[in-house]
Amino acid sequence: MFLKKIRINSRTYLIIFSLILLITIVLCSTIGAAKITFFEALYIIIRKLPVLNYIIPVKNISATHNIIVLNLRLPRIILAALIGFGLATMGCAFQAIFKNPMADPYVLGVSSGSALGAAIAIVIGIGYNFLGFGIITFSAFIGGILTTIMVYNIARVGNRIPTTTLLLAGISANFLLSSIITLLMVLNRQQADKIIFWTMGSVSSASWTQILSVFPFVGIGFIIMMIYSRDLNIILTGDAMAKSLGIEVDKVKKLLLIISSLVVGAIVAFSGIIGFVGLISPHVARMLVGPDHKKLIPFSAIGGAIFMVLADTLSRTIVAPAEIPIGAITSLIGAPYFIFLLMKTKKKVF
Repeated sequence: MFLKKIRINSRTYLIIFSLILLITIVLCSTIGAAKITFFEALYIIIRKLPVLNYIIPVKNISATHNIIVLNLRLPRIILAALIGFGLATMGCAFQAIFKNPMADPYVLGVSSGSALGAAIAIVIGIGYNFLGFGIITFSAFIGGILTTIMVYNIARVGNRIPTTTLLLAGISANFLLSSIITLLMVLNRQQADKIIFWTMGSVSSASWTQILSVFPFVGIGFIIMMIYSRDLNIILTGDAMAKSLGIEVDKVKKLLLIISSLVVGAIVAFSGIIGFVGLISPHVARMLVGPDHKKLIPFSAIGGAIFMVLADTLSRTIVAPAEIPIGAITSLIGAPYFIFLLMKTKKKVF
């Protein structure tokens, strides 16, 4: 009874979530073969922050520990958090646009397109870098963009893009491109392991350069979704109602879907396919703060970041020194949750 009387406002929740994310980042940077304490990791990280590095007194910290935290663990933790942040943000947008809590950022086939682009580069054997970026990564991004263009053109009816047609086109594209990837693996068995590991997701090759490359996509995408949060709220009431209130529904949907596809394409290009993050985090956040996207989007984003950091830590430690693809971890958690949502909502559908 006492717990029921406690009401925590959304701002308090946001502060709590942000603190949990920061603590999780520091805590996960201590986990690994080298034993580093929480306060050592915290000190190493703080000493690299502007202004604070002048306030915190100098301590004798092992140079090896500095390298492990700053060059090995922290880049992949930050990249994982950034990926979770972006996927959860786009998940909110997709669930509002499709008016379906089971919609996912990969529904338009962007992930399969990126995976096919990477698979083709792997099979051809292009492994050199261009302007600091791997050609496989570049091919994955281009594959995602081309798939988005293809799906939009298939679904387009004049100047309109009906939601149902777009969804069906995305599902069809996913199946088609996944089949081509499977065919490539069968015909190139020597490269199959690389393709499988890439398509199941990983941030093991994370670097600060990759973080700087992904950040603009995720950051700008998040800002745009926040700007259109009111429009997303109104769209949830129905297209007819939204149009009567002055919302250009088709234009808003088209813009947000294009932005989402660009963000997801960039994420998949650097991490491979990581599913269910954009499904789970928005749904959990919705149960905490309700359907208002002005609150829902930042909560989902932070929740997605926490989820991805924990999933990545599990992927690199469960069978250390080997590593489990992070996509397998998120699927093990997300698939049962998806089934739960399906069981919960099927009576409403039928």
